[in-house]
Amino acid sequence: MRIALGVSGGIAAYKACEVVRGLFKAGAEVQVVMTRNAERFITPLTLQTLSGRRVLTDDWDDPDAVVQHIELSREIDAFVVAPATANVLAKFARGVADDFLSTFYISVTAPVVVAPAMNTRMLVHPSTRENLAALERRGVKIVPPGSGWLAERETGAGRLAEPDAIVEAALAAARRSSALEGRTVMVTAGPTREAIDPVRFVSNRSSGKMGYALAEAAQRRGARVILISGPVDLPPPFGVDVVRVESAVKMQQAVERHRPEVDTVFMAAAVGDYAPVAASSKLKKTGGPLELRLEEGPDILAGLGAHKDGLLLVGFAAETDDVLAYGQSKLERKNLDYIVVNDVSRSDIGFDADDNAVTILGRGREPLTVPKAQKSRIADAILDHVFASAGDA
Repeated sequence: MRIALGVSGGIAAYKACEVVRGLFKAGAEVQVVMTRNAERFITPLTLQTLSGRRVLTDDWDDPDAVVQHIELSREIDAFVVAPATANVLAKFARGVADDFLSTFYISVTAPVVVAPAMNTRMLVHPSTRENLAALERRGVKIVPPGSGWLAERETGAGRLAEPDAIVEAALAAARRSSALEGRTVMVTAGPTREAIDPVRFVSNRSSGKMGYALAEAAQRRGARVILISGPVDLPPPFGVDVVRVESAVKMQQAVERHRPEVDTVFMAAAVGDYAPVAASSKLKKTGGPLELRLEEGPDILAGLGAHKDGLLLVGFAAETDDVLAYGQSKLERKNLDYIVVNDVSRSDIGFDADDNAVTILGRGREPLTVPKAQKSRIADAILDHVFASAGDA
């Protein structure tokens, strides 16, 4: 595993030493890239000693070498920048390539992780927020800064994230394998919105985080991934084909359209079971109660189960009581291979939460209980269990 670590010119540059150590302990080869301003805070020799490799600062350092930023971009599994100053974020977001680090960034096709660090005033400035949003939309992973005592002798947000968190994000981005190479996986995620009238809708609390974590984990293992997403506020996972939909009917149509391309489906979306009979114009207050007529929506999962044709089909059940009993019943009724069940009556897991705790039920296999953990780790546990029987992991 080879990771490029970019270090830009902020006071937190000294923490890059701990990031290098953490990556090295995890077994990664680290190639450090520094800006000229970063050298004002920490010497290249320090990071060269820790990484065991000559630090790169300029394409012109070695006139006899190949074009270094292109050559390095071919070799890395991930690119992490810590600290990422406001200036560097602006360059990355706008495609400016006026030094080695920024030129290297627009050459990289591997996953990119940035850990911003700056004064609170700079962090909350509209330009910085816009640049971070632009990078997220492109699939760049942001390791959010913390709050605390800043170099300017004041307290606020903008401290570089802890080195352990940066190392974990970099390793997660780099740990790609070929275990699922040749497979095409479909993941559905998020809620659906069912229109009441042109301005109102019925929906649910699904954040899409579980489905997005599954899509990202499957892509890291080499699968081609099609993510059919309801309306969520999440950046697209790196390297994943995202199809955005609103309603249950639109999700069903997208699933059916892409079904011939895939061999595995994870139906993690919280699809609306019922939809109102939508009014053609905005409903007005009448001074009395409003009655809505709801009609049953499409059962996408049952439709897939009825015509599997070799499809590996995994459903999800978010329940508030009799979780395992209902999950087992759904497994049988809808002809699934596996079902992932969780208790959404708990406030610390499931909908809206970053963590989850699940039980995976499968035909002819012992149930697997996965205790509370981040959804990214739950996703890996699900993939391990589901694909173990298929000879992949």
